[in-house]
Amino acid sequence: MTATGTFGLSSEARNLQWLLGNLVEEVPGVRSVAVVSSDGLPLLSSDPDAPAGPPVAGRAEGPSGSSADLATIVSGIGSLTVGAARLMDGGGVKQTMVAMEEGSVFVMSISDGSLLGVHATPDCDMSVIAYHMALFVGRAGHVLTPELRSELAKSAQSVESAR
Repeated sequence: MTATGTFGLSSEARNLQWLLGNLVEEVPGVRSVAVVSSDGLPLLSSDPDAPAGPPVAGRAEGPSGSSADLATIVSGIGSLTVGAARLMDGGGVKQTMVAMEEGSVFVMSISDGSLLGVHATPDCDMSVIAYHMALFVGRAGHVLTPELRSELAKSAQSVESAR
């Protein structure tokens, strides 16, 4: 998982990292996960290039660099769907799913424009993925304050600059 581990992070940031790690490790078919701020900054992401611990049965590895790429894709899909909803007077966008031959991408609103994105295998159970995403959103939404988003964004940037 990107971010600085647990050293120097608040308990809220560590709890969100734990929730994200649990989503990645416990839900079959999840390749990578990203949390992105309303302005497109990566806040948290899984890192399929360096999984924590031994491989987990049912968890597929994503392509190289997929966590960073997923954050960009999630931000773009989020922006596109918000624009589409405005044009169609559809109200707020709750979730978006893109099904492809070799996988799926799910995007769900967390709070005030922040987004959760999941890249999954083509044979994943979409309802299970959506359910666990909703659980994450329900648990993370109320703690994702502007201060915590700032802390997570700085942590993610420090990891990117260290690479």
